[in-house]
Amino acid sequence: MSKATTVKSSFRDPSGFLFTREGVLYRQVNQSYAEDYSRLMDSGLYAKLVKAGLLIAHAESDNGLEFSPAEASIAFRTIRPERVAFISYPYEWTFGQLKDAALATLSIQKRALKLGMSLKDASAYNIQFHDGKPTLIDTLSFETYKEGEPWVAYRQFCQHFLAPLALMVYRDIRLNQLLRVYIDGIPLDLASSLLPRRTRWNLGLATHLHASAQKRYADVVVSDARSGRKMSKEALLGLIESLQSTVRKLVWKPSGTEWADYYQANNYTDAAFEHKKVLVGDWLSKIEAKIVWDLGGNTGVFSRIAEETGAFVVSSDIDPAAVEVNYRLVKEKKDQNLLPLILDLTNPSPAIGWENLERDGFIQRGPAGAILALALVHHLAISNNVPLPRVAEFFSACGEWLIVEFVPKSDSQVQKLLRSRKDIFNNYTQSGFEEAFGQWYTIKEKSALRDSERWLYLMHKNRVA
Repeated sequence: MSKATTVKSSFRDPSGFLFTREGVLYRQVNQSYAEDYSRLMDSGLYAKLVKAGLLIAHAESDNGLEFSPAEASIAFRTIRPERVAFISYPYEWTFGQLKDAALATLSIQKRALKLGMSLKDASAYNIQFHDGKPTLIDTLSFETYKEGEPWVAYRQFCQHFLAPLALMVYRDIRLNQLLRVYIDGIPLDLASSLLPRRTRWNLGLATHLHASAQKRYADVVVSDARSGRKMSKEALLGLIESLQSTVRKLVWKPSGTEWADYYQANNYTDAAFEHKKVLVGDWLSKIEAKIVWDLGGNTGVFSRIAEETGAFVVSSDIDPAAVEVNYRLVKEKKDQNLLPLILDLTNPSPAIGWENLERDGFIQRGPAGAILALALVHHLAISNNVPLPRVAEFFSACGEWLIVEFVPKSDSQVQKLLRSRKDIFNNYTQSGFEEAFGQWYTIKEKSALRDSERWLYLMHKNRVA
């Protein structure tokens, strides 16, 4: 039997850990979690949550470990969870995704309480988007509920969900990026200091007062603090419902950016746009990629064309409003194989956490079968001064196939970029583009878009660059 490899992010929970063998994902359940695991399965909670799409399904497995005797001695059971197509993180989510993940967490806690269990963790990292919906992926997040105990994960919920959501609504939609800095959630005293005073009435219970309580009891032993506070199950359910109401009332309207309305304000003729859609669909059908990354995907028009070919599509863009529109379309159209994410390609999500291994960087979560880079290269090359060979090298690290659009300087969109700066881009020509990308790719097909000076290319990554 081949050797098992532990998953680097799975080391904090004494209840168990994730590992892979021959590309299959497993989770070891330790003896210390045996009673709670049995309660989860026997109470019917597991079955109800899986049926509702709120918990990842798993199968029990006899595929044991080959680690040290010490690790084997603490094993209770091995399970094989259903695999998520792409792991994403809360600092890559839109407002709507984070809000839905928060509501899913509260719904799980409410259902758990009714069956005698409670979430011991309320980490946003335990939620992933599976089949288009927020789903809990940590089967070991539950513990048996004890009458009178408060919700131990309450502060974590506020730090991971309520604080960033409130900051996004009341201050700036981009403040979810604080979650890249604070991997354990935004400190509540920081959130409280940044939020407007008027939110003390809206969010006082969950954010401002809790921040004050953190300061007051900073030096109190946790077990002593827990033993001194009693909360009935009815009061705890009331708290969950209050949090649900607070989260639902947080609303953000995606507007005020050029990218959210990009397809209504670009310079494509109908013929050019339709020709582009046909080419992208035909080429993707031909290469049959299972995973497609649509970089600069905007609201997801071409992402959905990729999805129609049977691929799972990660549709990323730098603009929060465009990605929010994309996510709302996912919910409306019930797209199960499309994941919108916020991503700045000039500063993509890095590897962070313990030893910089706890959360993978964006590129580390690849490679994809195919990359879409449509109406994107001119922004990277001209707006951000990235030389064309470096753009090509970056794309080659992301995926095997590439569908890329070249927009010449004569195009009105490039002219707009050049109005406010000196044209220092002598190599930004079609021949310069083909030469730069030819270092990393072989051009398989290319086509001029109808009624346009733009060109579309299908390229395959060279074996040796």
